[in-house]
Amino acid sequence: MKISLQINEGPYQHQASDSAIQFTKAALAKGHEIFRVFFYHDGVNNATRLAIPPQDDRNITEQWVALQKEHNLDLVVCIAAAQRRGMIDEDEMKRQGKDANNISEGFRISGLGQLIEAGIEADRLVVFGA
Repeated sequence: MKISLQINEGPYQHQASDSAIQFTKAALAKGHEIFRVFFYHDGVNNATRLAIPPQDDRNITEQWVALQKEHNLDLVVCIAAAQRRGMIDEDEMKRQGKDANNISEGFRISGLGQLIEAGIEADRLVVFGA
């Protein structure tokens, strides 16, 4: 089965991000394909490279990056939601005249068209968070 995910909550706000990671691992272990993971609303905060959780806590961004590297996942961050929250990649940094970027490796910024395509191409679109 081909599955896409939409993550709407930040990494440390609710259980949504943890549940999405566990779901993704379980689906991949069962042989399912993850077509795309789309981070929307506060979910874009999963992609920040600047968060520093306590040493005894999980690092959700690093978990997504590790999954992306191991399974070549398409991790897409909504550009509008990201910009509202002060998150930009290197291209947007240059385009907007900013002096820094904060999107972690393995993630890419794009528009809502990627979410629509994810819903069309996948057999299931699973949403985590309100």
